[in-house]
Amino acid sequence: MAKVAVDLPLANLDRPFDYLVPAELDTEAVPGARVRVRFAGQLRDGFVLERAEPGERAGLADLHKVVSPEPVLTEEVTALVRAVADHYAGSFADVVRAAVPPRHAATEKARVAEHPEPLLADRSGPLTSYPGSAGFLDALAAGGRPRAAWTVLPTPSPAGDWAAGFVEAAAATLVAGRGALLLVPDARHLSQLSEAATARYGRGSFAVLAADAGPAARYRNFLAVSRGSVRLVLGTRAAVFAPVRELGLIALWDDGNDAWSEPHAPYWHAREVAAMRAHLAGCGLLLAAHARTAEVQQLVVRSWLGTIQLAPNDTRRLAAAVRSSAADSHRDPHAGAARLPHDAFTVVRAGLAAGPVLIQVPRAGYLPVLVCANCRTAARCPNCGQALNDAGGSGPACRWCGPLLRRWSCSECGGTRLRTPVVGVARTAEEFGKAFPGTAVLQASADHPLAGVGSAPVLVLATPGAAPAAVGGYAAAVLLDGELMVGRADLRAGEEALRRWLAVTAQVRPAAEGGTVMVVADAGIREVQALVRLDPVGYAERELADRAAAGFPPAVKLLTIEGAPAAVTAALAAVELPATTQVLGPFEVPADGPDPLARVTLRCPLGEAAELVGRLRAMLSVRAAKKEAPIRVRVDPQVLG
Repeated sequence: MAKVAVDLPLANLDRPFDYLVPAELDTEAVPGARVRVRFAGQLRDGFVLERAEPGERAGLADLHKVVSPEPVLTEEVTALVRAVADHYAGSFADVVRAAVPPRHAATEKARVAEHPEPLLADRSGPLTSYPGSAGFLDALAAGGRPRAAWTVLPTPSPAGDWAAGFVEAAAATLVAGRGALLLVPDARHLSQLSEAATARYGRGSFAVLAADAGPAARYRNFLAVSRGSVRLVLGTRAAVFAPVRELGLIALWDDGNDAWSEPHAPYWHAREVAAMRAHLAGCGLLLAAHARTAEVQQLVVRSWLGTIQLAPNDTRRLAAAVRSSAADSHRDPHAGAARLPHDAFTVVRAGLAAGPVLIQVPRAGYLPVLVCANCRTAARCPNCGQALNDAGGSGPACRWCGPLLRRWSCSECGGTRLRTPVVGVARTAEEFGKAFPGTAVLQASADHPLAGVGSAPVLVLATPGAAPAAVGGYAAAVLLDGELMVGRADLRAGEEALRRWLAVTAQVRPAAEGGTVMVVADAGIREVQALVRLDPVGYAERELADRAAAGFPPAVKLLTIEGAPAAVTAALAAVELPATTQVLGPFEVPADGPDPLARVTLRCPLGEAAELVGRLRAMLSVRAAKKEAPIRVRVDPQVLG
């Protein structure tokens, strides 16, 4: 008999099913193999989870076919997939699609490519220069399970080379005879990490798992990992499930990047999956970034993660000099109100004398922001303090509390009129082109990326996350529209703004070489202060405390239910919530289609999260069995769209 996980995403069918194994398929139907089974009169794909002796139950159906005897789903990954599905109120079938790539038959039958062993003679790297790293690396080399949050110095100098630090940590793991899994959010970072791994370990000594590699290449590398012919794996989001044998380390770069959020149900986050896997597999974990998210800070506070970081004085000494334009208001009375203050042009002019200069400009892609029409103060919800928006054109609304029930008034000037400030990168490029005639002006965005720039003087205007690397680093950088970035209608707006700003700072030369970063924003804004002090850890501590006081994740468990208004109301009535669960809504939210969309937000203490998720899963199972209108449940949503 075989227990089979059938590809059925319905909540009421989220369990293994028993099938008899015909004698002719006995040797091929191994645990982890792909099979075809008949379910409800239709042939369905599935995976053999385990083999067992036939029980007392009669009339079991036979396996229809073994698609491939290749064991692509390991026992460890099966346990991880189940844990992720349970944590996010999803199904095994939805998660396993990300864990195991589609089969490529020709690749599976082809000759296995050789993967040379990594060259481990050189174990040096920038990680050893950070306090707290020695114990972490020694524990990895000894076969231990250390866990740490590494706050990387934001500089283009070797001390800020996170990719070299990752391969350094992997070397300590490989020396102990264990495997290492190095994860990055996108193709640009994957290229950087691959170059560092090739330089250290030699070409072909590792496997790369990325969705954009193509079906054949992705499956070829996946098979190399599952067959145990390679111990070092580099990859993007879905690679967090890679079947690395004797896994000793998971290292994940920039956990605040929104690319780590799976856009399909059950909407898992790679940082959380990596933490689950580190716990289940008993391996090391390294979460590295220039900034620090509230989620990572919570793990540090709980002593689940150690810390690897420089002292604040050392950070400021080794990184670029950072200042706010508003700090120079005694010389320029209009600096606080001007979008392009005089000092910003001064910084650009001085930077162009030494090399390329970067100008970061927020633009399309951010949600609309509402500000007071009189004083330009960001409009915030009077209940929870989050930024307001008017995405649906029906009036100001909060993404957490719903539409405002009373007329909004500005907390600064008492005004009641709102406006949406929108400034594009193209217009900004024109302004700088006129101010610096004869200087080349380049634009970079997600739609029009630049591979890189040289060391010659040039102005580069880029949207957040699209700034190309400069040879030797930028001489200066100006961060425009800072107040708009922190004022977005998003719980993580401030955290994200600081993360983007630190990413730019990491591309600017150290202060000792004349590197300067100017942020055009009010110097009193908390995120601006954290940037000027280069203190992401202090900011994360305050952010976590504020979220705990306001009742927001990660201090509490938050879930949302979305769907047709009637379906959401019925679902809410059908589930018995724990006594401490707070219910916000239901209320209507902007919808993509013509049908109305409603949302209800649930939050409860972390200690009761498992009970709440379990009751929601039971409710979803009943609704699926009754074939009622579909609803969408999200656990700890990163963004409320």
